[in-house]
Amino acid sequence: MADAQEFLKDFPLLGQKMNGKQITYLDNGATTQKPEQMIEALCHYYGGCNANPHRGAYALSVEATEIYEKARVRTAQFIHAARPEEIIFTKNATEALNLVAYSYGMTNVHEGDEILISIAEHHSNLVPWQHVAKATGARLRYIYLEDDGNLSEEDIEKKITERTKLVAVTQISNVLGLKNDIRRIVKKAHAVGAAALVDGSQSVAHMAVNVQDLDADFFAFSGHKMLSPMGIGVLYGKYDILDAMPPFLMGGDMIDSVEEQDTTWAELPAKFEAGTQNVGGAAGLTAAIDYLESLTFDRVEAIEKDLVGYALPKLRALPYIELYGCDSRRPNKTGIIAFNVRDVHPHDVASILDSFGVAIRAGHHCAQPLHHYLGQNASCRASFYFYNTRADVDRWIAALQKVRGVLGFGA
Repeated sequence: MADAQEFLKDFPLLGQKMNGKQITYLDNGATTQKPEQMIEALCHYYGGCNANPHRGAYALSVEATEIYEKARVRTAQFIHAARPEEIIFTKNATEALNLVAYSYGMTNVHEGDEILISIAEHHSNLVPWQHVAKATGARLRYIYLEDDGNLSEEDIEKKITERTKLVAVTQISNVLGLKNDIRRIVKKAHAVGAAALVDGSQSVAHMAVNVQDLDADFFAFSGHKMLSPMGIGVLYGKYDILDAMPPFLMGGDMIDSVEEQDTTWAELPAKFEAGTQNVGGAAGLTAAIDYLESLTFDRVEAIEKDLVGYALPKLRALPYIELYGCDSRRPNKTGIIAFNVRDVHPHDVASILDSFGVAIRAGHHCAQPLHHYLGQNASCRASFYFYNTRADVDRWIAALQKVRGVLGFGA
């Protein structure tokens, strides 16, 4: 196993101290740190060729357009889309998922139909479908969990029926860190004529994704979770499906022609990209893709697997730690560990760890229905990336061992 220490030179924030403590960043499920190469690409755009894309005939605008459209081509290559026009840029995965809900869902889901999602969904892939179901008279149904945290095999088989019009699931749970069998779910959905949407927010930065192999109709993710700037997201959709969908936002750059009483839409992908777009974010996304592909995902996955394998025995040795999603009977555990400390609220755990320089997430992680299903109000979450090291794990565990003592509890 190559030591991830070699990557730290590319990540300026990780070498810093905060309040005199070495930063141990274990909140990569929320957002990743940014490499110098991406920051340089962002600065090059804003410092060297900032202009509005698609609108000007002058050199700066032409270059901005080229940067933006190059990002579309690179993103299509990155997830193996059939053509660049299948890539729609959004501001994040939340907007991408809402685009599908409002444009596809409100058009194609009707009273008496069913929408099927998992209980492990992030609110961004749950709340929009609640809205669509209420607005259309459809029924929202859930795939629940096996006792090891994986999606129920029985629910997948029995709840995808002729009434199902859309199945929307995450590829990797942002709480449990378990990877779902997307190909099987998509195949089952298509067998009954339903569309399939995949939330790839927690997967695309950590594993190779081939949307054609998955056969997903839609695939959404955020750039900031894969080394890019905040403010750039992606929706992939099969061309014919996107082409048939009405636009989600309306305004400049998404029109073909406008008359006083009528408008015709531009062709894909412009139809779904109203207004001035985030060219700087797109430049950063291209740099992030280049960086990730230079590493290879085999290496990324190997590092994360090593860290999880190193951390779990240490956590299990602490009798006051409760783990969630860490006993899967399948080899589908990724670099996310959800846990609680007995007698201590997760927010207190996170605050105490922060006093030792360790950054984790605490709360419901935008997954309240999942926490209610697990019988918890909230949890702590540590999430790894390829630049994390075993030394990070050691600092985290050492700080965890002090949490209960800080609050006056015994071991």
